[in-house]
Amino acid sequence: MQLALKIDVDTLRGTRDGVPALLDALEAAGADATFLFSLGPDHTGRAVRRMFRPGFFGKVSRTSVLEHYGLRTLLYGTLLPGPDIGRRAGGVMRRVRDAGFEVGVHCFDHTTWQDFVSRRDEAWTRTQMQRALERFHEIFGTAPLVHGAAGWQMNEAALLLEEQLGFAYASDTRGVTPFVPLLQQRRSRCPQLPTTLPTLDELLGIDGTTAANVHQALLQRTQPLRTGHVFTLHAELEGMKLLPVFRRLMQGWRAQGYALVSMRTLLAGLDVARLPAARVEHGCVPGRSGVLAVQGAGQF
Repeated sequence: MQLALKIDVDTLRGTRDGVPALLDALEAAGADATFLFSLGPDHTGRAVRRMFRPGFFGKVSRTSVLEHYGLRTLLYGTLLPGPDIGRRAGGVMRRVRDAGFEVGVHCFDHTTWQDFVSRRDEAWTRTQMQRALERFHEIFGTAPLVHGAAGWQMNEAALLLEEQLGFAYASDTRGVTPFVPLLQQRRSRCPQLPTTLPTLDELLGIDGTTAANVHQALLQRTQPLRTGHVFTLHAELEGMKLLPVFRRLMQGWRAQGYALVSMRTLLAGLDVARLPAARVEHGCVPGRSGVLAVQGAGQF
């Protein structure tokens, strides 16, 4: 059984501090993973716009956003200018690649993508994705092969652009099994490996779940899947305050018989031509505010 670790890196702090800690933890455990980077400005402070979304305040209070992200990060893009992550921390990103881990695109500007892509047109979406690709090439000298949308936010233009811009596969959605998006009544050439497990911040504070026992709650939800699981973690959480939780999770998954792999390894074991096709739709996920890109109607 395989469980792919997908690491979203949203902020400058997460890149500089969380990523090196995760590298050490992964290497110590003999685990593989895929790192997806935010490559442009850190405008985390602008996330305050989400305060009117259903469930926003509940999630903030449960997951101690200030504790995990730090005051300085929460002011970027508002009272403080947003630092350019790729240009200030490109060396950390290359260290990940040089250590043998898969690297890919999370976004150019995390907050801008997450807050606006669902209601923007093709031209806006293309500009954002092109900026990310250009910065990725500037940092790594190669084209990216994997895209994982910030905040699991997508539109149909972005799904079409993933094909046009040369991504081999993507992990933009929440779902139950690898699938191929249905686009304009045809199968996309860019398969999706959706996140199949809840994230730690979706479980913390629910039904008495704390940092001391959240790994047990997640391990109980990790039922065997023939096509494997994808777990999304964040450099700002599991790479920092929740690093001990992540270490316990890796031990627990190994005890359950899982090989901890990158998403490219999980994809290599699939017959893409035989994957089910499904539309990417908008839906809700327990423990997370707003609506996300999900696999098909009634499948999540």
